Amino acid sequence: MTTTDAGLTPAVSSVEGERLTAPQPRDPGSSRRRGRRSGGLTPYALLVPATIVLGLIVGWPLIQLVVTSMQEFGRAQVFGAPPTWVWFENYVDVLTDTTFYEVLGRSLVFAAGCVVITMVLGTLIALLLQRLPKGFRLLLSIGLLLAWAMPPLSATIVWGWMFDTDYGVINHVLVNTFGLEQFTQHSWLIEPLSFFLVAGVVIVWGAVPFVAFALYAGLTQVPDEVLEASQLDGAGGIQRFRLIIFPYLKPIFLITTILQIIWDLKVFTQIFALQDIGGIRELTNTLGVYIYQVSIAGGDFGAGGAIAVITAIIIMTVSLYYIRQVIKEEEL
Repeated sequence: MTTTDAGLTPAVSSVEGERLTAPQPRDPGSSRRRGRRSGGLTPYALLVPATIVLGLIVGWPLIQLVVTSMQEFGRAQVFGAPPTWVWFENYVDVLTDTTFYEVLGRSLVFAAGCVVITMVLGTLIALLLQRLPKGFRLLLSIGLLLAWAMPPLSATIVWGWMFDTDYGVINHVLVNTFGLEQFTQHSWLIEPLSFFLVAGVVIVWGAVPFVAFALYAGLTQVPDEVLEASQLDGAGGIQRFRLIIFPYLKPIFLITTILQIIWDLKVFTQIFALQDIGGIRELTNTLGVYIYQVSIAGGDFGAGGAIAVITAIIIMTVSLYYIRQVIKEEEL
């Protein structure tokens, strides 16, 4: 028996008369070239229909938004008057307005708090789902689904009733159960700090189920033997999560965090509804509500479009910065 001569010195085999040589190493570039040749343009062709649909649904309205942001577009233009091109004047007005920076800072701080609390609670609930018996896990999952399925406006109204000044459950419990008389007919929505506390409760309550289910699905894919081996080596619960579980779930953490950043920076329904219940708009506006007040309520669609474009750029910048930081940590 013979082997292919690869230009190397043959070695003696245990089989009589057989000479062995090591195989030649493969060229990694050739395998990549073969992969490209075998696939050809088929993957790109399959992406074309979805790209066209996405471009029509998202791209065209985005182009219209940018065009409107460069025009003087008010109520008269809504009823047929031709718009006037002002180019970047709307952007200059927005970026030189102190109110915009107040709203922007308020929105960033509020979104950051909601994202952190949502991710922490979602992670803890996912770990709890993994440890609970089947029956209790089912009950908790049903409760999470009900919270997740509830429309944001309905959830805001229900929480608004719970924090009601005269008949709210929260004030009743604080006064009658804990004896905190200062909460008698306490208004939670008048002060901006307590307003955003209530808004944060509403937003986190509706966002935690998504994070919990996504992370729980990832936890089911972590090998049990790896966790058992680390436990035998003396690793505690926090060490196992930091060194084993978190690296396995890092892509899920990345995706869910980015989605939370996007959703919480442009939140509208909960803030707007709570303002109608009793909040002061000038002190509690976030970017989503501010865009509505400038464009729809104020009738300046050009300025509203400029704020919307700037907001989209800010959201993309924050998300890309977060992705870059994660990639840097992986490279280290």
